[in-house]
Amino acid sequence: MARAPLLQLSGISLTFGGDPVFDGLDLVVQQGDRVALVGRNGSGKSTLMKVMAGLVEPDHGARSLAPGVTVGYMEQDPVMEGYATLGDFAASGLDPAESYKVEMVAEGLKFDPAGDPATASGGERRRAALAKLLAEGPELMLLDEPTNHLDIEAIAWLEEELRTTRAGYVLISHDRAFLRALTRATLWIDRGAVRRQEKGFEAFEDWRDAVWDAEDVERHKLDRKIKAEARWAVEGISARRKRNQGRVRALHALRDERSAMVRREGVAAMALDGGQKSGKRVIEAKGISKAYDGRTLVAPFSIRIERGDRIAFVGPNGIGKTTLLKLLTGEIESDTGEIVHGTNLEVAVFDQARAQLDPEMSLWDSLTGSPEMRVSGAADQVMVRGQPRHVMGYLKDFLFAEAQARAPVRSLSGGEKARLLLARIMARQSNLLVLDEPTNDLDIETLDLLQDLIGDYDGTVLLVSHDRDFLDRVATRTLAFEGQGRIDAYPGGWSDYRRQRPEMERQARDPAPQAAQSEPAHARGAGQAPAGLSFTESHRLAALPDEIARLESEIGKLEQLMSDPQLYTREPEKFTKATDALTTRQTRLAEAEAEWLALEEKSENASRQTG
Repeated sequence: MARAPLLQLSGISLTFGGDPVFDGLDLVVQQGDRVALVGRNGSGKSTLMKVMAGLVEPDHGARSLAPGVTVGYMEQDPVMEGYATLGDFAASGLDPAESYKVEMVAEGLKFDPAGDPATASGGERRRAALAKLLAEGPELMLLDEPTNHLDIEAIAWLEEELRTTRAGYVLISHDRAFLRALTRATLWIDRGAVRRQEKGFEAFEDWRDAVWDAEDVERHKLDRKIKAEARWAVEGISARRKRNQGRVRALHALRDERSAMVRREGVAAMALDGGQKSGKRVIEAKGISKAYDGRTLVAPFSIRIERGDRIAFVGPNGIGKTTLLKLLTGEIESDTGEIVHGTNLEVAVFDQARAQLDPEMSLWDSLTGSPEMRVSGAADQVMVRGQPRHVMGYLKDFLFAEAQARAPVRSLSGGEKARLLLARIMARQSNLLVLDEPTNDLDIETLDLLQDLIGDYDGTVLLVSHDRDFLDRVATRTLAFEGQGRIDAYPGGWSDYRRQRPEMERQARDPAPQAAQSEPAHARGAGQAPAGLSFTESHRLAALPDEIARLESEIGKLEQLMSDPQLYTREPEKFTKATDALTTRQTRLAEAEAEWLALEEKSENASRQTG
């Protein structure tokens, strides 16, 4: 007998004071579904997810859940008033005996449960909301941009949690690598319609392009037919008009059909102007370092950055990536060493905190009030790469509607704020582009365009991002922050770095004399995996120790909970849940340890054979 779906939406219509967001929408989420929810910024993804969560009431239609099903929704801006700590908020839906779950999740997401909600950053509050959802463990999880404000290590932890969960989930994310790894179906919101394909995000772009190509063909055929029928209507003999009124009515129907076709929204008309060329040497740092309160963020470090470099900064949150950016650009001074800037530098900065945007200022004033963009004596003009432009025309280039021009910045979504900040920095000429977390909240089409712009940019780019796919597409060199101020440089993007890192660490542990080397590192070529291991295997071998340590920690917490001899008598259901969780983690630990031993043995055997 077929099981009832977890969630069903039937005939959903919703309007927010204008055109319908959805009209007659039907949607089903089955048990075990892993669904990517994709669409342009402003297409209604978050709104649809709130309808699925029961937080937004539609104008028409019905939402139904299978009996006993629980739905969890990760809020982007959670309300935490009344909670003393982030941990109290995250545990608010749990029985006190299950509060250990918050500690386990907090360790993976790397947030402090003791943090004060009143002083917590937006990223910390979002991590607390994600921890609350994961700790509650509902049958259906609705995750709206869960990877925003997570570093790559935390994203990898979350990816593993979602890969092994039995719950169904729907994901909104700009992170292609995350979506490709986890999803098996795709919901695509496009101009108020929702389409579903029973394939994961990996197949989405081919599907989207095929749909759009078919629409273009149909639109072209209809235009030709209308043109032919209109010529007949003009040139037809008047004596035959009466008996051909049906054909005239058919022409009107064709025109109505054509006008009803919803035009696809174009991509943002973003552009970068490299301005005058900088010197070949852009920045040279020699022995620079920086420490705060006794903690070293940058140990003595040297680098030469040349014109045209695209350098990615990767590492956990708080490890010093932004600090190094500020050192290199001269915003802060280093404790030691020296920094030399090349000639003719013109710097444009995209800051992750969006601090350049005043939330109470309108979009219009955000542009006209910018000193770099102001046109003297023209309140409705802005200077864009040396040429005056009307404010509204420039805002439309970045997909803002006229109704938004006088709205405050705080009313914008995260993606819209990112586009507005890009509008500001792209209005000026530059030859050194500093991008600190530019990919957060941007839709996939805008990310594609930004990637192409960076590729064609006749300047130098310094980039901080946790988006692995974006780094692979853009970076020519990667600076990896390994902790305690250590920074290592690798050619290529994220995947290149992960492939090269195990070999670099092996050489650091065992710097054998050149004469004893069976095959010098330079002969093998930089970036190869350990002998005998594929790229996937070497990546897995590097990740397994952290996974084993995490599982051991979780097992310890569960064993501590179950050490209470009265737990089974007092709360048998919780005892059963804790027992199941302990068994699952013990099994996963045994599998991880066996996998590590097999990979390590394979690597050692291959090394002995080549020795």
